[in-house]
Amino acid sequence: MNRKLLPLIVGLCVGFVFGVGVTIAFVCCFWSRNRLRRSSEKSGNIPVRVKVVDSGASLSSSNVGLESSVSSDWGNMPLSLEGLQRKDVGSACGIPKYSYKYMQKVTSNFTTIIGRGAFGSVYKAQMLTGETVAVKVLGNNSKHGEKQFLTEVLLLGRLHHKHLVDLVGYTAERGQHMLLYAYMSNGNVASHLYDLGGNQEPLNWDARFQIALDVASGLEYLHYGASPPVVHRDIKSSNILLDQFMRAKVTDFGLSRPEMIKRRSSHVQGTFGYLDPEYMSTKTFTKKSDVYSFGVLLFELITGRNPQQGLMEYVKLAAMEAESKVGWEEIVDSQLNGKYDVHRLNDMAALALKCVNEASRDRPSMRDIVGSLSQLYEKKHFENHNIKSPSPVNEISIELG
Repeated sequence: MNRKLLPLIVGLCVGFVFGVGVTIAFVCCFWSRNRLRRSSEKSGNIPVRVKVVDSGASLSSSNVGLESSVSSDWGNMPLSLEGLQRKDVGSACGIPKYSYKYMQKVTSNFTTIIGRGAFGSVYKAQMLTGETVAVKVLGNNSKHGEKQFLTEVLLLGRLHHKHLVDLVGYTAERGQHMLLYAYMSNGNVASHLYDLGGNQEPLNWDARFQIALDVASGLEYLHYGASPPVVHRDIKSSNILLDQFMRAKVTDFGLSRPEMIKRRSSHVQGTFGYLDPEYMSTKTFTKKSDVYSFGVLLFELITGRNPQQGLMEYVKLAAMEAESKVGWEEIVDSQLNGKYDVHRLNDMAALALKCVNEASRDRPSMRDIVGSLSQLYEKKHFENHNIKSPSPVNEISIELG
């Protein structure tokens, strides 16, 4: 063999081997990536553009059911429940972190309690900046409470709407978990409907209608402003807060999760009396699960009756006598003393009845609900501004001779 050809042959052999190696490596990487993608799809994980984590909570008379702490519907996010460290929370969402010592000072060592929730007490605090906030302190031994804490921080750090409560800070040290919210001076809707504090004014009809529209707007944002859609899963009167102007904001996102795209086994979570019956039977929650709870809230605003004390049974009896859009006057809250618009009452009750339909496919979307309530609101103001006063009577002077 010609010695001049030997280097050329060796080079060709080395290049061929190198090319084959690169090709094999590429094929292996492609196969591995597809396998991971298929595995992710089977587990139900979906990409999101809001950072939220899985939550689990016990459901008793107020909250029902337990959910697995192993899997997470937010698994493809950079930060998931399984890998999230407390020190990562602030950097993930840009929410200020406060020390436990600071919180002791601004709450006067946790002396001014303003409410109690499923996972702990709520205190009033005066920040050194002069801002008044509500501080929710989660129980020390609550694993579910810690998951709720992470869910709320990550969710409210990414989603902002005028009808969602504002999270202004958090604390996570010494085994203590605290969430700081903007203070809502008029408490929650339940306290007004049932006078839980003993000093609340009954809600008038216009205030109830405005609350319904505000809550619907907040839910519409969760359902259509987040990708994937976020299902609140715990809409109820005690989770609707009122500011100084009596405008409503939705709070308590500990059970919130992305809408279930694929049906799979899941323990039911939510609040007894507000739970979607289809969700309870299929273990699959969707945006329409929130619609059902919202429908119950509408009837609660109309009647002033507690959903945990037979409200829907009462409504079903009334529906048998009412004719869709008429005849709902019999169930109106007596605290209104007859001061309400009958036509708008019937329209609102008819809408609520659609929301609580047993079949989710027959319920309206939150977008449709906002449209319907907005039309009623605009119609009311249009009529108020177009009420014509009687024409002045011309005086006639008659001279008597």
